[in-house]
Amino acid sequence: MTTAQLWKTVLSDLEVSLSHGNFMTWMAPTHLVRVQQVDVGRQIVEIACSSAYHKQFIEERYVGQIKEALDRITKQNNELVLTVASFTAAPSVPISEAAPLFRSEDTFAQLYHDAVLRVRLREDFTFETFAVSSSNEMAHAAAQAVAKSPGRAYNLLYIYGGVGVGKTHLTQAICHVMLKDHPDLSLIYCTGEEFTNEIIEAIRRKETHPFKKKYRSASALFIDDIQFIAGKATVQEEFFHTFNAIQREGGQVVLVSDQPPHAIDGLEDRLRSRFEGGLIIDIQQPNFELRTAILLIKARTLHVTLPIDAAKLISANVESARKLEGFLTRLVSEARLRNQPISEELVRGLLSNLNDREARLRPTARPKEVIHIVAAHFNLKSSILEGPKRLKIYVGPRHLAMYILRMDHHLPLEEIGGLLGGRDHTTVMHAIEKISNELSDSESLRIDLSTIRKKIYG
Repeated sequence: MTTAQLWKTVLSDLEVSLSHGNFMTWMAPTHLVRVQQVDVGRQIVEIACSSAYHKQFIEERYVGQIKEALDRITKQNNELVLTVASFTAAPSVPISEAAPLFRSEDTFAQLYHDAVLRVRLREDFTFETFAVSSSNEMAHAAAQAVAKSPGRAYNLLYIYGGVGVGKTHLTQAICHVMLKDHPDLSLIYCTGEEFTNEIIEAIRRKETHPFKKKYRSASALFIDDIQFIAGKATVQEEFFHTFNAIQREGGQVVLVSDQPPHAIDGLEDRLRSRFEGGLIIDIQQPNFELRTAILLIKARTLHVTLPIDAAKLISANVESARKLEGFLTRLVSEARLRNQPISEELVRGLLSNLNDREARLRPTARPKEVIHIVAAHFNLKSSILEGPKRLKIYVGPRHLAMYILRMDHHLPLEEIGGLLGGRDHTTVMHAIEKISNELSDSESLRIDLSTIRKKIYG
């Protein structure tokens, strides 16, 4: 019996005992390299796997079954040795001896590229382009653990947080690592809305079996905006069974939401219980340092030079990571249209336009109300900021009020000066420039500004 014939027999034996999805994902892409007799009744069997992850998964879950089948078929005591060698087998067993055994690096890279397109991932959403700070370091560590050991480290990872904090980026980074290790992996990435629409369409067409087979046989399932299925009984019923099927087979589930499980209205208790049994990670809004790092990383991917001072200026004025990316895109376009490098002056101009647009969208607040809120934040009376006194403890709050009235409300410099002690426009300009510069370096000032804006605009 040749090695090819032996492995064909072993795979046929294993196919009977495994689910079709697991067999095609983990057993079919293997190859028997050699069988070496070491003494009477004992031999070494070398089996090639397509990646380190593939090898690890088989070692942890299927070595016993493979050895049992080999021992029974060969009547020998077999010692298994698993190695990594990217090879190409026929798409279904039995494996043809005529099939090319090994893939070139170029072929493997193409398979990964094809997998990224199939799963519909953003090519730039990788761990390499994900900036880490105290606001997301736990989520980053958990995601890396899942990527390295899917189905083992945390077989359910639940990530939640506000808009633009990097949830989708981190989730897709996990997918990239898994697909690099195993391009043929049965991995599904979709949104809660897409999952919902797909099951509704399957029910409408009375073709639910293909839907169930697709999702329940997946080795890894990633669903963004899982809160979308809340309140939809039929969809939750199907997801419950899908979730159980994947977990039962040792697969990986990653869910993303804008809320923790207990806060999702309309979520069935049995699903809430399942979700809370996994690792739940909260991603906070990015702090100043992280926003600056995000900008510098994004600039590198766009192949543009972003001066550090310009990056700090943007970070001090734009808090959402998603808005940062949009602002940087506009900044790059503006610089190219003007045929000039990115500078602080260009950033200030775009920030002024941005704050003007956002001010028109915010609930209106009279200038006097703004001054009152700023004064109250620093435990002062409005009359202090509106008066002539120049004590140091009054100057900072007064300058911050000038900055908000100019940047958020776009009031004329002369009007701002008149409201705050009859100062002239050059004094107001100096105050605004001073606050702009200090925002780049002072965490306490950034916190004060953010807190005051929330009090003013809600």
